[in-house]
Amino acid sequence: MIQFYLPTIHESPVLPPTESGHCIRVLRMKEGDEIVCIDGRGGRYRCTILEAHPKHVSLQIESQELIERNWPCNITLAFAPTKNLDRIEWLAEKCTEMGIDTFIPVRCSRSERKELKTERIEKILISAMKQSLKTYLPALHEMTPLKDVLTAPIAGQKFICYCGAEIERRELCKEYIPGSDATVLIGPEGDFSPEEIELALAHGWLPVALGSSRLRAETAGMYAVAAIHAINQRQL
Repeated sequence: MIQFYLPTIHESPVLPPTESGHCIRVLRMKEGDEIVCIDGRGGRYRCTILEAHPKHVSLQIESQELIERNWPCNITLAFAPTKNLDRIEWLAEKCTEMGIDTFIPVRCSRSERKELKTERIEKILISAMKQSLKTYLPALHEMTPLKDVLTAPIAGQKFICYCGAEIERRELCKEYIPGSDATVLIGPEGDFSPEEIELALAHGWLPVALGSSRLRAETAGMYAVAAIHAINQRQL
């Protein structure tokens, strides 16, 4: 199944130029053909093409359904973006394919990257959502100071992945409670500073390890999301 992303389908059932071009020029769809659209909020729509123009395909909604998420909790990944942008994009793509609700890029004292343009990442999230046949588009925040994340009221479990051996760490896979909302915080290449860890502990974040291997920041993020999904799947 090929899905087209149209968040404004109820207000304006017309595909934007990029989606229209793919529909008409690449897939050779024509008037009267049926396509499937998603709104990024769980809605999936079967539509008929009324006007097959390569820049604006107009549609008629024939039926709609709400698709429930196939994971039982809210999963948030807060991460310090790496210097290499390709790694951030890879992380965003793979986590979206698995299933995730929110991405929060954070600015830490040791961050290699202080700013992040989210437009390209947003496009990657949309593509991964469509390709993996999901109907929910993850929320993508702008770059946020770490302090704001650490001190914010957050529902569910809060895990901070830390490499330092001076603080007792528990295994994420043993501490995560199946079905619980979870926020996982991944630090920069140089790890969190002692002051940041102290603030995290003061606000109830649990220091955790991700197995016995030393992981790159983007690998750690994907490991954490995959582990939460695997633990929840075992309960089904």
